Amino acid sequence: MARVLICDDSTFMRMMIKKLLQDMGHEIVAEGGDGKQGVQLYRQFKPDLVTMDITMPIMDGIQAVKHIHEEDPVARIIMVTAIGQRSIISEALNAGASGFVIKPFDPEQVQETVNKVLAE
Repeated sequence: MARVLICDDSTFMRMMIKKLLQDMGHEIVAEGGDGKQGVQLYRQFKPDLVTMDITMPIMDGIQAVKHIHEEDPVARIIMVTAIGQRSIISEALNAGASGFVIKPFDPEQVQETVNKVLAE
């Protein structure tokens, strides 16, 4: 079981990811609605894993990943991105993301990605 921080500006997406991860046995320690909140919540809770949307207000997910990785180079962050944003994935991985899932996501894909990132 991992302690997870969920960052997404969509309340609905946070709810979907939260249910999926809880069903997998993980604990959701915090939820943020933008990248800036995500960075602050990461500092506060030091989760084992973060799910990070790319497109968010105030600070996007890629900038948030960069900030988190400056403070914690071994942070495990999974980017959650829409199909149309595939070109951004390499930028996110270069910023320090550990993996990614494409929205709308398949629960098996999420579970596989989470297990892979946690095993690293």
